[in-house]
Amino acid sequence: MANPAVAMPPMQGAMLVVASMALALATFMNVLDVSIANVSIPALSGDLGVSISQGTWVITSFAVANAIAVPLTGFLTQRFGAVRVFVSSILLFVIASFLCGMSTSLGMLVFFRVIQGAVAGPMIPLSQSLLLSSYPKAKAGLALTIWSMTTLVAPVAGPLLGGWITDNISWPWIFYINIPIGLLAAGVTWALYRKRETPTRQVPIDYVGLVLLIIWVGSLQIMLDKGNELDWFNSTEIIVLAIISVMTFCFFLVWELTDDHPVVDLSLFRRRNFWSGTLSLSVGYGIFFGNVVLLPLWLQQDMGYTATLAGAVLAPVGLLAILLSPLVGKNIAKVDPRLFSTLAFGTFALILWMRSQFTTQTDFVTIMIPSLIQGIAMAAFFVPLMTLIFSGLTPDKIPAASGLSNFVRIMAGGFGASIYTSVWENRSSAHHAVLAEHINFANPVSESALKMLTGMGMNEQQALSFVNNLINQQAATLAANDLTWLSALLFIALIAFIWLIHPPKTKSAVVADAGAH
Repeated sequence: MANPAVAMPPMQGAMLVVASMALALATFMNVLDVSIANVSIPALSGDLGVSISQGTWVITSFAVANAIAVPLTGFLTQRFGAVRVFVSSILLFVIASFLCGMSTSLGMLVFFRVIQGAVAGPMIPLSQSLLLSSYPKAKAGLALTIWSMTTLVAPVAGPLLGGWITDNISWPWIFYINIPIGLLAAGVTWALYRKRETPTRQVPIDYVGLVLLIIWVGSLQIMLDKGNELDWFNSTEIIVLAIISVMTFCFFLVWELTDDHPVVDLSLFRRRNFWSGTLSLSVGYGIFFGNVVLLPLWLQQDMGYTATLAGAVLAPVGLLAILLSPLVGKNIAKVDPRLFSTLAFGTFALILWMRSQFTTQTDFVTIMIPSLIQGIAMAAFFVPLMTLIFSGLTPDKIPAASGLSNFVRIMAGGFGASIYTSVWENRSSAHHAVLAEHINFANPVSESALKMLTGMGMNEQQALSFVNNLINQQAATLAANDLTWLSALLFIALIAFIWLIHPPKTKSAVVADAGAH
């Protein structure tokens, strides 16, 4: 994704402030739409008459469509101009948001979420580029700080806002809220930037590679989403999806490595910094996103939390991130970025270990503390890793590297959400079976408990149902503990990949370039 506005003079005064706010609003809306849906899945699933795991398709469909669209940003920008693409992306996002809110079935909602994710692809990279073009080069760090603050505020506001809307209005309004924000951002951006449009030219696009990309990623995501429901490889549908995904992926690799204008430049993976940095970023983001989806589901489904309370548990994640991100940005040129990344992964491991100790009796404050600490990890996560990924690349390679690394990261987030919800259900069933073995009238403890319940006025069936609900709650909690413990170990293992990366030689230049894309 090329920086669309290198030759443009910087803005000044009130115009610069208003332009920054408009671009920030668009970014806020985009990031908000990911986090706002997480706490609404149980309510949404209930209203549409689907299971919780099916409800998470609303999250994964957006993520995968968004990932596929990101590499197209460079082509669209060169063909139509950065400002036109950015404003069109916002307006299409608004329309898609309205259609999401109007959906009356899961199929409709997922379809419109795919469209919403696809049209949102260019928004974040172009908002960065346009913002950087508005500031003098000497103030590029300030521009990136403003942009990063927006992306950190949204995860704080999203769960709180999504929970409150779900509990007090209805879930469609988590999408309708985008309409006024998007229209305002699009209107102001067009008014200020339409005369700062970037040059356009006819550029080729790799249609074959794009189609192969859509097929293999789409098939794999559908397989992950529906695998648990269809009993994985005992299902013909899952086997067919797996074969399609593997075959098209192989064709995709061959085509992209031989085409003159590939949709993604796979040759970048020959560079150690790129492949190890992208792997660390993407796997780390997939683990993080899987846990972000899992926590509110457990809280609402098994701990009796409302959507608002579940949102309040997640909201503190941005507080320390907002405070510490400027410090990271200011010192990224002075401190080895690998140290920041190690701090981020180590902190993620700590908070996930803390969550692995939760029980059904854990109180609200104890559950919220890891979310607060997680802000340290968020502040040191993205910018240092992107700095390492881009280090050593020539300027002409950075747009392709940005597109490919973001594609893999966002795709990993969608896969992470599917895998975590699927494994959670399987582990819950396994723990339920083990716990239920001990509930029978031959067990003195069980017999005593059942007698106590029947003595309280329950009949035998009601008493068994009550005990079964308790077992479900314990099983789900134990399953969540399994996943958070495994996640903590994975983050520790990922630290090794960070130290495979060579430190950047010209750090300040790399940071500026990284932020520009």
